[in-house]
Amino acid sequence: MRRWKYLLIVSLTAMLLAVVLLTRFRESTAKAAPTMVPSPDTLIAAPGRVEAVSEEIRVSSELSGRLKSVSVEEGDRVRKNDVLAQIENEDYVARVAGAEALLAQRQAELVRLVNGARTQERRAAEAARQAAQAVLDNSQREAERRRNLADRNMISRDEAERYDRAYRVAQAEYERASQEFSLVDAAARDDERQRAEAAIASARAQLAEARAYLEKTYIRAPIDGVILRKFRHAGESVSTQFDSPIVTLADDSSLRVRIDVDESDVARLRVGQPAYVMAEAYGSQKFTGHIFRVGRILGKKNIRTDEPSERVDTKILETLVQLDPNQPLPLGLRVDSYIVVGNPR
Repeated sequence: MRRWKYLLIVSLTAMLLAVVLLTRFRESTAKAAPTMVPSPDTLIAAPGRVEAVSEEIRVSSELSGRLKSVSVEEGDRVRKNDVLAQIENEDYVARVAGAEALLAQRQAELVRLVNGARTQERRAAEAARQAAQAVLDNSQREAERRRNLADRNMISRDEAERYDRAYRVAQAEYERASQEFSLVDAAARDDERQRAEAAIASARAQLAEARAYLEKTYIRAPIDGVILRKFRHAGESVSTQFDSPIVTLADDSSLRVRIDVDESDVARLRVGQPAYVMAEAYGSQKFTGHIFRVGRILGKKNIRTDEPSERVDTKILETLVQLDPNQPLPLGLRVDSYIVVGNPR
C-alpha cells in the first residue's frame, strides 16, 4: 500500500514538473520570436466583367425598310462614318432628283425676273409702240381736219365725230402699247424678287430634306471600333417601330472592368486605388489597373459566379476599373477582381 502511494506521488510530481517546464519553454520561445506585424494592405475581392471604354453600341436604322446590303462581319474593325449597311433607297434617290429639278426651275425664274425680257421681246414691244404712235398721229390729223370741215359745213357733224372717236381709240391703243413696252423693259420689283428668292429657299430646303433622308439609308459607324455582333443580313427588314439593331460595336482601344463590390466593402473604396484582375483562362497572370469611378447607389448583382452557395440577395456597388494599356482581354470576359485598399485603423 505504501509503495502504491509512493508511485502515485512520484507520477504527480513528474507531471507537474513537465507542465512547468513546458510553460517556461513557450514563454521563452514567445520572447525570442519576432513580433508578427500585420500587412498594411488588404484586398477587396469581387467578380467583374471586361467591357470597352464605349460600352456596347447598338447600331440601328433611322428608317424602316429592307436591307440592300450589310457590309461587315463580326470581328471587323471599322472607322467612324464607314458604311455598315444600306437600305433599299431607289425612292429616296428619286426624291432627291425631283428636288434638284425644282430648285433649278426656281433659280431660272429668278434669273429671268432679274434679267427681264429677251432682246427680241423688247424690240417687238418697241415696234408695237411706234406703230401705235404712227396710228395715233394720223388719227389726230384726220380728226382735226374733219372738225374744221364740219365747222365750215362742208361735211356733216356725224362724220367729224366718227373721226374723233377713231382718234380716241388710237390714243388708247398707243397707251396700251406703251405700257407693254414699259413692262417688258422695266427692272424687277422688290416684292417680285423677294417672292422668287423665297421660292428658291423653299426649294433648297426640300432638297436638303430629300438628301438627308437619302443619307439615312446608309447606316454608318458612329465611332472607331470593332464589330461585336451581327444581327441582320441583306434582304431582312428593319423597322423604327421596334428594337431591331443591325450590329453592335464597341471602342476596344481602352478596356475597363465593371465589378460588383459587396456592400460591406464600400466604405474602403476610393477613386485611384490600384487594382488587378485575373481570369481562369490566363492562369496566374495579373492585369493591372486602377479605380476611376465608384457608383453612388447600391443595386442588385450584375455578375453571377458559378458557386452554388452564392447569395443573390446582397446589395452591390458598381465600380469601374480602368485597365492599363496593351492588356489584351476579350470583351465580356468574366474575371476575378482585386482592389488594393489601405488597412483601416
